[in-house]
Amino acid sequence: MSAVEISFDRAKLDFARTSQLLCESYWGGNRTDALHEIAFANSICAIALIDGEQVGFARAQGDRALFMRLSDVIVWPEHRGKGIGKALVAGLMDHPELRTVLSWSLSTEDAHALYEPFGFRLIEAGKEMRLYRSKD
Repeated sequence: MSAVEISFDRAKLDFARTSQLLCESYWGGNRTDALHEIAFANSICAIALIDGEQVGFARAQGDRALFMRLSDVIVWPEHRGKGIGKALVAGLMDHPELRTVLSWSLSTEDAHALYEPFGFRLIEAGKEMRLYRSKD
């Protein structure tokens, strides 16, 4: 396998494929291309490439100084298990604009083993609050 390159150049983003895979994910099933356009525009996006072809995506959003949230870490199915997800997370955490950020968060149902080596831990019950608004 060729080396994985992490790019932050949105010109290299295969928007259609990225949006499609996110819409097919367990967390992104109720999204649309229009919502992804807004979300990506308001995030730092990391694009994983092998030989110039996109094979993964992740994004981070927040104030870029103190707090960031990782979202939408996804690797194309045929490239999973090759360390691409780790490269995406490391790329975002090492991004020059995010080096002062001490507080990072994320939500996952099944990828704890991906994030734990970076220092992510399950939060204590009772500290973090969330609101999920219905579309109605």
